[in-house]
Amino acid sequence: MKFPRLYIPGPIDVLPEVLAELSKPPIGHRHTDCYELQEELVSAMRRILFAEKCEIVLAASSSTGLMEAAIRNCVRDKCLNVVNGAFAKRFADITVLNGKKNGILEVPWGKAATPDQLENALSSDNYDAVSMVHNETSTGVLQPLYEYSTVMKKFDNVCWLVDSVSGALGHKVEVDKLGIDVLLFGVQKAAGLPPGLAIASVSEKAMEKAKIVENRGYYFDFLMWKKYADKNQSPATPVLPLWYGLRKIIEIIDKEGLENRFERHRVMADLVRSWTKKNFSLFADEQYASNTLTTINNTRNLDFTKVKQKLLERNYLFATGYGKIKNEVFRIAHMGDRKPEDLKVYLENLEDVMNL
Repeated sequence: MKFPRLYIPGPIDVLPEVLAELSKPPIGHRHTDCYELQEELVSAMRRILFAEKCEIVLAASSSTGLMEAAIRNCVRDKCLNVVNGAFAKRFADITVLNGKKNGILEVPWGKAATPDQLENALSSDNYDAVSMVHNETSTGVLQPLYEYSTVMKKFDNVCWLVDSVSGALGHKVEVDKLGIDVLLFGVQKAAGLPPGLAIASVSEKAMEKAKIVENRGYYFDFLMWKKYADKNQSPATPVLPLWYGLRKIIEIIDKEGLENRFERHRVMADLVRSWTKKNFSLFADEQYASNTLTTINNTRNLDFTKVKQKLLERNYLFATGYGKIKNEVFRIAHMGDRKPEDLKVYLENLEDVMNL
């Protein structure tokens, strides 16, 4: 099998030393060794997410599972879904498919909702939760959580549910300071691990809300997770290889320094945005452009099939658009443990292929 370099917005390349951790023998998940590992990982994730007041969920799942968990646990009656891309729409679909009422704050793809729009929408009806995507993987838009936080603090009864699947660990998200009730993400993006593990911080407010929400299900019941977490256990068999990998990633993050990691993502984003403006144009409003991926308008009418094949011959995997803009844009990921110098080589190859 060929294993091309992944310049797609997840999964992304995994460091060899992290992959080596995945081959370690399993341990009993009802054994002290596993309890100690869970305690170590939970403590580290609270620190990395600035979520010391929150419970941490380590779920053997894709991020979509935790999106559903957020809805099933934190929406009693009606949720406002902020929709500005394909994955924000998924949050809205999950809301409805779980039998919850919802309202939609529709924002053009490539844009972010303004704080005023959010406040007006929340004021317009009796919502008890709001869902949004922090870093929309389909568009490359980073929504301004720090600006929204001021709005959300006016609505104490509303649970704030945030999908940061392609944002967390590439962007700084201070969960406690912001007041986010559920922040969720998958490790196959900026965390730099293979897929299969999803992580969420869950506030005390969200836990209390779950107590009055019926039909939370079983696998993703936050109260069930807390019952076991209080004993450093998981309610179901954990994905141990990825737990080992996560422990290694935490070690790598600590060695680099968390702020340095955020800065490296910013440097890579600036590099790709500069290249894009020279050769194409940005799809996302630049003031809300993501530091983990860039979505690029295909202003040169590239044949994506040809570009993808030519890059694959050079051992790179190329990403087209997603959802309704699939054939109009392409995307470049710059997240995880990627280095700016590696990114420059990819851009050189991409430019070369485009000119063939």
